[in-house]
Amino acid sequence: MRVALHTKVRSDRIAAYEAAHRDVPRELTAAIRAAGATSWTIWRSGTDLFHLLECEDYARLLAELEQLPVNVAWQARMAELLDVVHDYSRDGAEAGLPVVWELP
Repeated sequence: MRVALHTKVRSDRIAAYEAAHRDVPRELTAAIRAAGATSWTIWRSGTDLFHLLECEDYARLLAELEQLPVNVAWQARMAELLDVVHDYSRDGAEAGLPVVWELP
């Protein structure tokens, strides 16, 4: 399944956010893959961040990562940089952007 998400980086933390993503811990990327993700891309427009991820089951991915220590540490780091964070709770599974149109 494909999931699109929207988060927001703080305007004064854009450089730090981008720097952090140049050095995502390998343990975290391995955990994301183990939880079923096959790809995850983030685009930035100003302070708006748009994520597109592909995974087997988004709710399962969130459940597996929510309390994982490496993800908890990463999310704490991101919370310092973001105005709107990625929700790893059960409610977060419903937070994806709705599809409006796809090229047939």
